[in-house]
Amino acid sequence: MLDYFGNLSKGKMVLWCYLLWYLVTLYFYFDPAPRLWLNSLGISAVIGLALMLSVNSPQGGRSDHWQTFRLFMMPFGVSSFSSLIKNQGFILVIPPRAEEQLVAAGSCLLFVTLVLLVKWAARRGTESAGDPNTNTE
Repeated sequence: MLDYFGNLSKGKMVLWCYLLWYLVTLYFYFDPAPRLWLNSLGISAVIGLALMLSVNSPQGGRSDHWQTFRLFMMPFGVSSFSSLIKNQGFILVIPPRAEEQLVAAGSCLLFVTLVLLVKWAARRGTESAGDPNTNTE
């Protein structure tokens, strides 16, 4: 797990922040209505399949399971997020209350900080492994 976060690209960090923002919104605005979630699943299936068709090469080849998951998860997240925030006073994707804004932004900031610390620790470990003056006893 530390290896994964130690090698995480900036783009993937942004995707993780999107997920955190979504989860915070889900926490504050969860709606148990089955219709909302079934509609989101339907949109995910239709759009996810279209996205799969658009990115797969005609030669076939081996697919990346995480990419496939993301191509179906993103339309699900967008659809359910849109339904959850409808008429809730959001400005674009920004929640109306300061508490929600702080939790969402703070979650992302904490995540990025932890990833950067893991990257820093991995870099220091690599540097000291190559240093002949480092005492390994």
